[in-house]
Amino acid sequence: MPAASRFPPDVAAAIAKGYVLGIRAGRGGRGAHRFIAVWAVVVEGRVFVRSWGRKPDGWHRVFLAERTGAIQVGARELKVRAVRTRSERTRALVDRAYAEKYHTPGARRYVTDLCSPPSRDTTTELAPA
Repeated sequence: MPAASRFPPDVAAAIAKGYVLGIRAGRGGRGAHRFIAVWAVVVEGRVFVRSWGRKPDGWHRVFLAERTGAIQVGARELKVRAVRTRSERTRALVDRAYAEKYHTPGARRYVTDLCSPPSRDTTTELAPA
């Protein structure tokens, strides 16, 4: 992805440092999804998320349909677009990033799930809209 479609370094660093990222899928407005907390990782300056629950009406399915949403980084709300990730190389890097960032004993079982085939298939890059 070209550098122009990546978040500024300070935003990527804040996401990399933070434990959870506030995310809202869809255009917003009446009846829109609310912000929820998800685990996010930064790989090669790019921001990635995966869905753990994979609900039919969950944030990942809304991103598949609408491709737009927002994230909360500190006090800022930033519009994003979702890009589905199919590259096996990128997915492997995201696996490694999840394992390195979320390495506590309590997080391990969630990381195992996030790195399993159903969750890996939801690998989504968030880029500035």
